[in-house]
Amino acid sequence: MDWLYILMPISGVSIFWPGLIILGLGVGIIGGFFGLGGAWMVTPGLNILGFPMAFAIGTDVAQMAGKSLISTMRHGKFGNVDYLLGITMLIGTVVGVEIGAQMVMWLERIGSVDKVVRWLYVVLLILLAWLVFHDVLLRRKKEREAQAQHKELDKAAVGVDWASKLQAIRIPPVVHFKNAGITCSAWLPIIVSLFTGWLAGILGIGGGLIRMPALVYLVGCPTHLAVGTDLFEVAISGLYGTASYAYKGRVELMAALIMLCGAAIGAQIGVVATKYVKGYGIRFVFGLAVLGCLMSVVLKLLQAEFPSWGWLLGPLATVEVLGFVSAISIYIAVRMVQGAKAELAAKKQQAAGN
Repeated sequence: MDWLYILMPISGVSIFWPGLIILGLGVGIIGGFFGLGGAWMVTPGLNILGFPMAFAIGTDVAQMAGKSLISTMRHGKFGNVDYLLGITMLIGTVVGVEIGAQMVMWLERIGSVDKVVRWLYVVLLILLAWLVFHDVLLRRKKEREAQAQHKELDKAAVGVDWASKLQAIRIPPVVHFKNAGITCSAWLPIIVSLFTGWLAGILGIGGGLIRMPALVYLVGCPTHLAVGTDLFEVAISGLYGTASYAYKGRVELMAALIMLCGAAIGAQIGVVATKYVKGYGIRFVFGLAVLGCLMSVVLKLLQAEFPSWGWLLGPLATVEVLGFVSAISIYIAVRMVQGAKAELAAKKQQAAGN
């Protein structure tokens, strides 16, 4: 089965290349659907497939930049991008990415990068999963209360409402973001992007893992617009991050290109799917994806703590992350097909009525 493995020229490790294609295609679909670069799955996925953590981070940033540009252009056609909001966040993003990248180099020098990054992933994923499902449960509670009073809940109603309180803090300059329909201090998105940029640099993510929820829960951006605007930011931070990690010699271009081939196709499917699944439908599936990623990272941590069980935990982590990415991707693709069929049927019915 040696033909299933390919030697990476820069990192010097042999990688299961079908795994790279599955990751690329699946993360392209998931990234286009959620507005994420997908690095929150790819970085641990590459590490599980055999890349040292620093190379997993740098390679992931490179493939993410190319795929996010494709997705951003597609979302722009649907009007799902607030470019002014994205440009405002650029300042914090670039500064944060460089701080995070420098921290990774320092952790690599002291030999702690793998352990620190994995545990940071675990903490972040647990917090995100709690936030998303807590929000969904609160929203459903409001729906039940409205039904009990024989009323219909406002479609704009949310479960967790932190954004309105933060928008009320009007520290100059105050900016109106027309496409997103929000008015707030420019410092709010800048501070959010500084923190997510730092995460982008230290975890090898585009920042989308936390920036998309942050745009929704902290800035108050509608979910579908948060998806497109976040991808615009992911593309920018990804291009800068690629240059930074390439300069440091931590980008495996061959692996990035293999994944990008699958991601370019998958991104188109994911973006179109957002046309048919909106709001809390996107948030709920996002929560499931976070849980799946969390499971794979925990398995890898257990393998490091219990090396005698490595023969089981290592392959199990690989199967889990690839299987989960595939399952979520198939679900999104099916929802896209169902939505497209329903739209065509409605158009035919309307044409017949005329």
